[in-house]
Amino acid sequence: MIVWLRMAAEAMATLTLQQAAALLKIHPVTLQDKARAGEIPGAKIGRAWVFVEIDLLEYIRSQYRRRALQGDSEKNECHSSNARTHRIGGSSSPTTDDDYSKVLALPTKERRGSTTTS
Repeated sequence: MIVWLRMAAEAMATLTLQQAAALLKIHPVTLQDKARAGEIPGAKIGRAWVFVEIDLLEYIRSQYRRRALQGDSEKNECHSSNARTHRIGGSSSPTTDDDYSKVLALPTKERRGSTTTS
């Protein structure tokens, strides 16, 4: 039972604004602004900000780039190929409406031109 309580206490270690800023290596005012905006997990209890250490570590981990989480690959793969790509843009490019109409097989009608006269 004592071991469990000790583990729970360590898991719920709280930090002050200054301690949390030191952990995140940012200025306390920046941390306060980000916590107030909800970007970084924290709570204002009375006049003081309180941060749970585990939440801040999870926040740091969430900022890792996807590649770092998956592990760096030792081999560098070349992603270029000789495959042809479809050109987009310009006047000969099909519109999204045309694509949707073809996929959904919706009846289409021609759009009327401008009805304003000079």
